[in-house]
Amino acid sequence: MSKQKIVIIGNGISGITCAREVRKNDASAEILVISGETKYFFSRTALMYIYMGHMQYEHTQPYEDWFWEKNRIELLQAWIEIIDFQHKKLICHNGKTIHYDVLVLATGSKPLMINWPGQQLTGVQGLYSYQDLQLMEKNTAGIQKAVVVGGGLIGIEMAEMLASRDIQVTFLVREAEFWDNVLPEEEAKMVSRHILEHGIDLRLNTELEEITGNQNHQVVGVKTKDQESISCEFVGLCIGVTPNIEFLKDTELDTNKGILIDAYFRTNLPDVYAIGDCAEFRKSPNSNRKNIEQVWYTGRMQGETLAYNLTQENPIPYQPGVWFNSAKFFDIEYQTYGNVPAKLPEDMETFYWEDEKGKVAIRFNFSKHSEVIQGVNAFGWRLRHEFFDHAINEEWRVDQVMEQLDQASFNPEFYKPFYRRVIQSFNEQHGKHLKPKKTSFIQRLIGSRA
Repeated sequence: MSKQKIVIIGNGISGITCAREVRKNDASAEILVISGETKYFFSRTALMYIYMGHMQYEHTQPYEDWFWEKNRIELLQAWIEIIDFQHKKLICHNGKTIHYDVLVLATGSKPLMINWPGQQLTGVQGLYSYQDLQLMEKNTAGIQKAVVVGGGLIGIEMAEMLASRDIQVTFLVREAEFWDNVLPEEEAKMVSRHILEHGIDLRLNTELEEITGNQNHQVVGVKTKDQESISCEFVGLCIGVTPNIEFLKDTELDTNKGILIDAYFRTNLPDVYAIGDCAEFRKSPNSNRKNIEQVWYTGRMQGETLAYNLTQENPIPYQPGVWFNSAKFFDIEYQTYGNVPAKLPEDMETFYWEDEKGKVAIRFNFSKHSEVIQGVNAFGWRLRHEFFDHAINEEWRVDQVMEQLDQASFNPEFYKPFYRRVIQSFNEQHGKHLKPKKTSFIQRLIGSRA
């Protein structure tokens, strides 16, 4: 393969994974990664821990600074303002021009804003980038009261961040329970209770009307649609993120919410690809996947797949496999596998178990007719990724999963054996007599690797 210059805009998990995998497969390619946010790749999910004092910024960088030169991956910290697709060149904010043979757009996301009155006031912001974190440090210095708007993952992270500094937090969620457009009712209620137990003033069924400020254009409060006024010195707008593609909107590149791509990450322009948060599939990879996948795990897979396609003669389509995501709600860990929608489809059955303290829960969705496992939610219970990858891909019946549930656990030693109580509850509800199997999934897995 002839030497080519691959330029990647964006140094998040998608862009960096693509760069590293290209280098593994092609020793001769010239690779340049451009980002205006930071020079070096860092773990975006760790931003909250910098604010909370658990980590320093340097701790969020998975690779030493020398790693990039050793692997001949050039880094440039710059903002790209113009792309001349016809002549294959980029123009930076400082006027510098960069030419490419292959262009990979991995520009990520930015906080979603919906033009609330007062959202331009000082002390009002979203949270996505390293610059957002620096702004939050400035905006929250010495304050006592804050309002967080938006009942999703970024919202609860910001609430936890603020609470860690003893800042009083009022959390406005327009839904009936926290994140109940994603979580089934029982899980949503459990998380809502947990938020309240951590001293957060959670206001459900509450929508923001406007943000109010003083003569210095500094935020001093918010008003809800119920006309309630809440005083505060900071407002975090956390209603979601949107693809960061504003500078591409008036070009010949096909865009919708994101950059439109096919299953091979190809755009409508030759030698131009898009991956990660900014990419939007023209056709969803499968019936249970969204056209835009703004998740760390899928970003990594997209980077790996595109790198393969750029360096091999026979490209392959993106095949994401079983859906997976994880998060933390304060100190409750959350994992989800497969298809667990907020509202149960008619052709699906569900089994839900929650411990009496309301801190551990597990849900299994399975086909109403075949009893084949469709999806799993787990709270406060670490599950083995490989187990449910196999179970869902191989279409295990829910009975098979239950019988080997002890092997699905990835909890530390001496952790309570919740699986026994789950099997007992399942037997009682479904009139069965299942018991843990002696031949384990782990033995089978070890055997397959031998």
